[in-house]
Amino acid sequence: MEFLPFTRPTIDEATIQGVVDVLRSGWITSGPRVKQFEAELSAYCGGRPVRVLSSATAGMEIALQLLDIGPGDEVITTPLSWVATGNVILHVGATPVFVDVDPITRNIDLDAVEAAITPRTKAIMPVDLAGLPVDRDRLYDIAERHTLRVIEDAAQSMGANWQGKPIGSFGDLISISFHANKNLTTSEGGCLVLNDESQVALFEKLRLQGVVRFADGGMDVDVAGGKANLTDIAARIGLGQLPYLQAFTDKRRELARHYFSHIDPALGLELPVADFEHSNWHMFQPLLPLQRLKISRGEFIEQMKQRQIGIGVHYPAMHLFTLYRKLGWKQGDFPHAERIGQRTVTLPLFPGMSLADVERVCESLSAVLRPALIG
Repeated sequence: MEFLPFTRPTIDEATIQGVVDVLRSGWITSGPRVKQFEAELSAYCGGRPVRVLSSATAGMEIALQLLDIGPGDEVITTPLSWVATGNVILHVGATPVFVDVDPITRNIDLDAVEAAITPRTKAIMPVDLAGLPVDRDRLYDIAERHTLRVIEDAAQSMGANWQGKPIGSFGDLISISFHANKNLTTSEGGCLVLNDESQVALFEKLRLQGVVRFADGGMDVDVAGGKANLTDIAARIGLGQLPYLQAFTDKRRELARHYFSHIDPALGLELPVADFEHSNWHMFQPLLPLQRLKISRGEFIEQMKQRQIGIGVHYPAMHLFTLYRKLGWKQGDFPHAERIGQRTVTLPLFPGMSLADVERVCESLSAVLRPALIG
């Protein structure tokens, strides 16, 4: 039986040929395809300026720099995310302030956000876990009342929307990922949606070593930028993906619905919120009933692998990593994030799957979990 990974990109032959054309063109780093991709992303985001990068992580870090956030400043965020969310705050010398998540949506608890605001708070960095948007109305109400900036870690949000408006088409600064496992991929990469054209020049300097070039061939550097440009090869993949984004989202929603209708309730899995209006269903993540199982999560993953089904884990609660423990966080600080991080598993979900694939996963869930249930 063919191995079914938890994700796999869908790339058509025209895109593959387009990458070949880029390779043959002789211009393979940042060039015309990058500019075209940025223009098409800008159109998707309602005309806002969009600039692409080598990763969404770089986008978040540059966003912090654009807002002049650094030593002495605090940024409120969630511990239930890929560790990049916290790391970028540390990289600019600011202090991440974690708050717990809502146990139902698994997104940042906005009540806890408001309670955590201090005179040193400069920004809120929410995460749309698995592509389920944080309540944008409430988020921006809090930000406006407390005069805070928002950097949306929308790494998983491409194709999601809030009240009919695509994520990226409104709000403050929005960082979106195009990593290989995302709903739209460039193999590696991401973008930052900016507020207006006044931010573009500084962004472009920060993206590539701070360099400003002049018509006479000279250049100058007045800010210490980094190296985060996207290649034309990657941009051409993104250009091939963008027309399929809605179809990809529709298929993911169909597959997610099938999971809800075929997972055996007797297994005791805690299913995600069944949101088919806003979420792009980047991932499908039930929580294992570990207190009722004779096997560990690792043993579950191994047994599913033996049945040729790949399982992911997204994400352990980051405040329990050694780096963050050294900064003072400990077990018990954020009970909901810890419980979810310990029990979460990511089931296969990608547009190339069939409904029969979902049924196969569900049958394997029953085969593995039923004998392991206690009582």
